[in-house]
Amino acid sequence: MDLAELWRLSATEAAGLIRAGTIESGELVAACLERVARVEPDVLAWTFLDPDHALTQARAADEWRRSGRPLGALHGVPVALKDIIDTADMPTENGSVLHAGRTPSRDAAVTERLRAAGAVIMGKTVTTEFATRTPGKTRNPHHPGHTPGGSSSGSAAAVAAGMVPLALGSQTGGSIIRPGSYCGVFALKPTFADAGAGWPRTPRPPSRAWWSASAPRSRTWSWRWERTSWPSATAW
Repeated sequence: MDLAELWRLSATEAAGLIRAGTIESGELVAACLERVARVEPDVLAWTFLDPDHALTQARAADEWRRSGRPLGALHGVPVALKDIIDTADMPTENGSVLHAGRTPSRDAAVTERLRAAGAVIMGKTVTTEFATRTPGKTRNPHHPGHTPGGSSSGSAAAVAAGMVPLALGSQTGGSIIRPGSYCGVFALKPTFADAGAGWPRTPRPPSRAWWSASAPRSRTWSWRWERTSWPSATAW
C-alpha cells in the first residue's frame, strides 16, 4: 500500500486497516498532514492545526493497539472539529476575533466521545463567526472562486479536499447540509441529541432555542457518514 495515498481512505476503511494492523495511525495522520501542506494554502479550511500534537496522538493510538487493549470504533482515525466545539488542548475561538486565544478548560461532550472511540483530534476547522452569517476565509476546494457554504465551512472543505476523512460540524438552519452539498461530501444532521453531543459547550446553555446539533461529515457512506468516489488524480 502506497503510504503517500493513505489520505484517500474513508473513515471506515482507515479504521478497519488500523484495527487489522495493516497500517498505523501515525502513517495515516502523516499522509493527511502531507495532504494539508499541499492543498491548505488554496483551501484555507483550518483555524488551528498542530502537526506535532496530531502525530503525538497518533503514536499513542498505535501504542495502545500494539498493547492488545480494546479498540474504539474510530481508533487512530483523524477527525477535524468545527471551531465552536470545545477542546481542552486546542483553542476554540468561534470564528471571532472577540474570542481569539480562547482555550476551554474541558472538552465538549462530543469531543469526549470521539476521544473515547480512539479518534485523533486533528485540529479545528473554520466556522462563520459564531456559526452565524459572517463568512470565514475558507474557499470551495473544487472551485476557489466559489463559497464552500456555511456555517461549517472548514469541516466540509477539509473532507472534500482529502485533508481528513471525517469532520464534525453543527447545524441550526442548514449549516451542515449546505456546505456538504456545496463541497460534494455526505453530511448528516442527526436527530436532536442522537449523537449524544448535547451543546458544543460544557455546560450547555439554559435554553434550547439556539441549540445546534453536532454532526459528522465524511467522504463515503459505508459506515454512517462518508463519500462515494474520488475524482481523477489530475483534478487535484
